[in-house]
Amino acid sequence: MNFTHLFAFREVARAGSISAGAERLRVSQPAVTREIRELEERIGLVLFDRLPRGVALTEAGRLLFGHAEKIFTLADIAESQLNELAGLDAGHLHIGASATLGVYLVPELIARFSDSHPKVTIDLTVTNTESVEAGLRELKFAVGFVEGPFDASVLHACPIGQDEIAVIAASDHPLIDTRLQATDLVDKAVVMREPGSGTRAIVEDAYANRGLSIQPLMSVSDTEAIKRMLRVSRTLAYLSVLSVRDELARDELRAIEVESMRIDRQLHMVWLKERTLSPSARAFTEFAALRHACVEAAL
Repeated sequence: MNFTHLFAFREVARAGSISAGAERLRVSQPAVTREIRELEERIGLVLFDRLPRGVALTEAGRLLFGHAEKIFTLADIAESQLNELAGLDAGHLHIGASATLGVYLVPELIARFSDSHPKVTIDLTVTNTESVEAGLRELKFAVGFVEGPFDASVLHACPIGQDEIAVIAASDHPLIDTRLQATDLVDKAVVMREPGSGTRAIVEDAYANRGLSIQPLMSVSDTEAIKRMLRVSRTLAYLSVLSVRDELARDELRAIEVESMRIDRQLHMVWLKERTLSPSARAFTEFAALRHACVEAAL
């Protein structure tokens, strides 16, 4: 197969029809049909089921589409890095960050980096730890920030600080001055972040290490939504202290101690071991590493 065939196939798959793919490619529909037919003949497999309205990928088509996406992503990365080295532009950086870091730490880091590198454009995606790692593996992100467990066999890591996960409640909660036991919270007593969240994974691991399994009252994917819930109800929630530091300072929310159950975690900046960082990504990791005293890990 050649790149012309593969590119036509990818655009048709994305568009959902031959005609829409032709519009994306700005060529005639017969030309695109010919490219697809030649590709199918070369590999000896049907890639699309022709439907009354549009096309649908076959099993072989879905397999090839996954590879095509990776191939053209790599091509885009190569072009971007070469342009940077040639001085044609100042670079573009895609960053993925888990929710706590993406909201409460990384924006300030990006702002300070932009002060000294104003021509580097940055896209920040805030998601959960699991999705950040997947985005790095799929080359969607050049750099990631995570607060939960990650696969150290495929990712370089630079520690960027510590955080505590605590039981948080409104300052007038009736349990605010009590000391809870871990067993008090195992059965639907607290609100937690969604599965895949680094915060949730850390809490579940802490309970599992004590032979306990915690079952939350509900799972909520947004920390700000959980904080609002705490203010208007008698709910308890396991949250990052970093995410509630302003509310704690104003005494709107307070932490409740759990006997012999302090949960600390290390925060990390991560990037793929097998990927060569672009000049802008390298500059960003070195900048972040210098600010957090982990220079060796980024070089």
